[in-house]
Amino acid sequence: MSAHLQRAMAQLNQKVLTLGAMVEEAIAQAVNALTGRDGELAARIIEADDNIDRFEIEVEEECLKLLALYQPLARDLRQVVAVLKMNNDLERLGDLAANIAKRARVLAGKPQPAIVIDYNAMAVLARTMVKQALDALVNGDAELAEKVCGEDDRLDAMRRESLARLQEEMQSQPEHTEALMALSSVARHLERIGDMATNIAEDVIYMVRGEIARHRGLDFSDG
Repeated sequence: MSAHLQRAMAQLNQKVLTLGAMVEEAIAQAVNALTGRDGELAARIIEADDNIDRFEIEVEEECLKLLALYQPLARDLRQVVAVLKMNNDLERLGDLAANIAKRARVLAGKPQPAIVIDYNAMAVLARTMVKQALDALVNGDAELAEKVCGEDDRLDAMRRESLARLQEEMQSQPEHTEALMALSSVARHLERIGDMATNIAEDVIYMVRGEIARHRGLDFSDG
């Protein structure tokens, strides 16, 4: 790798980490707005999604410039392609954080149903998956990426448990159906954050090993 390409790749990694940090913070604050019934904080998170969108465009432009100027090969090329893909996933993660904030804003002004769902635990796991996926990218760590993929099942289980409880409460507290539906959406959004983190981790596995991880274990034979 030439010195110029090495510097360009380092700058690209730093931009992706910055975007990832913005997304992690948005997820954390969205859940804080939800649990704290803070409509003003929710509104700020929704507005801040524009900053994530703008930064996503910057990362994409950086990738395209790097491809045009240096024409990287082999693993370097796979890394740029992986960053292009995960950059889109990071933008979608920002959208999911904004969606949680929108539900938090709706719930802030409504009577609360008598139910306790530990959204903080789901959010911590989802954020950890995002952070580890990005760490795996920067360090070329396929084993860490594999770990992220494995955590997705645990987040799915937490989402299923939450939705089952919420559906039960809709039967016993029909007067809170709208609020309970909003909480159901939050659980689904957090689960989708885990899915996006898993996508990023699978891109890291592709970058490091040249292996398309999402197709592993699937049987495409005619028989």
